[in-house]
Amino acid sequence: MPLDPSAVGRSYPPTPPYLVGREKIREFAKAIGATDPAHHDPEAAQALGYADVIAPPTFPTVVSFASNNAVVDDPDLAIDYSRVVHGDQRFQYTRPIVAGDELVGRQVIAEIISRGGHDFITTRTDITDAAGEPVAVAWSKLVIRGEG
Repeated sequence: MPLDPSAVGRSYPPTPPYLVGREKIREFAKAIGATDPAHHDPEAAQALGYADVIAPPTFPTVVSFASNNAVVDDPDLAIDYSRVVHGDQRFQYTRPIVAGDELVGRQVIAEIISRGGHDFITTRTDITDAAGEPVAVAWSKLVIRGEG
């Protein structure tokens, strides 16, 4: 059954606050092969004007992943996760993510389209800090493969 395009604009509750830890940034950077010292060494990050290590550019995935679960689990959408593949990911930053940040993601369905028997759903996660100030926006496109 195709996804209902009337779900575009649907928003989901904010994620619980995520405290960005120095070791989480280091682990993430190591996992993706990011070798910039500012991701690993607080002194290197401080030399660039940051309070602590800064996250690699794809780190918002950590925050947006939790909010993606709300979309995938939405009974009104009835997404068959066994048919889902990741289609695209992009980010827009207001400022870098720094160890010590407390981040919250608020997700909305930005687009639903069908092509070639497949559904494409794009979500936008607005990521803010503890004061509610914008930090980043993460867009994620999931492809729900059609039958056959």
